[in-house]
Amino acid sequence: MRSGKYSIHFIAVLSMLLWGFSYVWTKIVFNYYEPFTTVFIRLLLSSAVLHLFILFFRKREKVKKEHYKLFLLSAVFNPFLYFIGESFGLKYVSPTISAVIIATIPVFTPIAAFMVLKEKLSRINVLGLMISFCGVIVMILKKDFSLNADLIGLLFLAGAVIAAVIYGILLKKLTVHYSSLSIITYQNTLGIFFFLPWFLIFEFDSFIAVKPNFELISTLILLAVFASSLAYILYATTVRKIGISKGNIYTNLIPVFTGAFSYFVLAEQFNFSKIIGMIIVIFGVALSQLGRLKT
Repeated sequence: MRSGKYSIHFIAVLSMLLWGFSYVWTKIVFNYYEPFTTVFIRLLLSSAVLHLFILFFRKREKVKKEHYKLFLLSAVFNPFLYFIGESFGLKYVSPTISAVIIATIPVFTPIAAFMVLKEKLSRINVLGLMISFCGVIVMILKKDFSLNADLIGLLFLAGAVIAAVIYGILLKKLTVHYSSLSIITYQNTLGIFFFLPWFLIFEFDSFIAVKPNFELISTLILLAVFASSLAYILYATTVRKIGISKGNIYTNLIPVFTGAFSYFVLAEQFNFSKIIGMIIVIFGVALSQLGRLKT
């Protein structure tokens, strides 16, 4: 029983490790492909893996007609709008700053739930939000108060956070009727059709001009199989075993892993303000989640 208890925490950390690596993998793919192409191929491969997983383990769930619109609307926010924000943000901003900003999603979600679903909002949530926001400011501002990151990239990342928060509210309605695996699989499949026109219109010419090499192919497979498929399955298992509040605490590890991988793989430079800002953001997010857990 004790080994089972520890194994679920190992699974949780492993899923965060894979997501932390995803920012570095995406940055590598951007050396060859543009964002729409990257996400389109990532979703295409991921959907194939997830459908095979469902087929092999006989986990297929039929979607009821009354939930078609809800699935469609939720897929608009994630993966479509979320991945547009995250991918274009990552194109202009370093992986570490991107991961830290995306890590604030669990802080904003309960605030949105309070406004839309009238869920109770604790003072610790508000405090966590304020601390996290201060940490982001420390990371993106220089001593002369000029931006330490590209404004366009920051706006895209902010859009990704907003899309993820709205998606979280829609997701809550779907999880009552379907498993996380089914939801992720169907939404990734819908995402393929959302990204297809943009890929064909804006990036198809640049796509066919690239001659794929081992680095590109292997990185795309890593993104699709491990970041977009296995990590979600592991995280869904974590949430099922220990709950969403405890599961969200582990997301604080993502910027730490991303920072470490970016330093060793991409040679990303870290100054004092970036390190302090990252610590402040992670502390704020952890504080808000621990507050929810205590409640």
